[in-house]
Amino acid sequence: MNQPEADLEDTPEPPPLDDSDLLRRIADHDQSALAELYDRYSGLLLALSRRVVGDSSDAEEILQEVFLQVWNQAGRYDGSRSSVSTWLVLITRSRSIDRLRSRQVKDRTLTALKQEKRDEHTSPVGVGSVLLDQRRQRLRRVMQALPTEQRQVLELAFFRGMTQSEIAGSTGIPLGTVKTRTLLAMKKLRRSLQPEIRELL
Repeated sequence: MNQPEADLEDTPEPPPLDDSDLLRRIADHDQSALAELYDRYSGLLLALSRRVVGDSSDAEEILQEVFLQVWNQAGRYDGSRSSVSTWLVLITRSRSIDRLRSRQVKDRTLTALKQEKRDEHTSPVGVGSVLLDQRRQRLRRVMQALPTEQRQVLELAFFRGMTQSEIAGSTGIPLGTVKTRTLLAMKKLRRSLQPEIRELL
């Protein structure tokens, strides 16, 4: 026998899941739980990111990165250390600051390159230019001599202006490993380029 329509209408809706429950479901790859968490916090996190980086387009990209990280790392959330909302805010703030630093590095690099080109066009080729070219060639040779994994993190950091966190995120290499490889590579460069460093002091 069918249940009367009045009884169906009176059936109470289940209470909404709290944030921690949503994260547990996200850890089990429940896409609807991720969508629910996104609906709850995307506005707040987007506003926070926009305030840090000062650019709506960057802020929207960061928001997507944040929820991708949530999808991949929901199982690492520790409710004893912070609330879900605080955890999300910390992730967003960290990624926003990384993006801002990366942008600043790129801006400085671009400015330096422009200045270098101006110097090349306004100055005659002389001893200084020859020495500079020799140092560049020396640096390239030393870079090529590095182990591939160490050279990779340096190239991403110096030539693409990526932070260590961005390198870890884009390559899938653990952040601690990125830091270790960068440190080892820098030590080798310093040892190999000691004559050039002394000339600059």
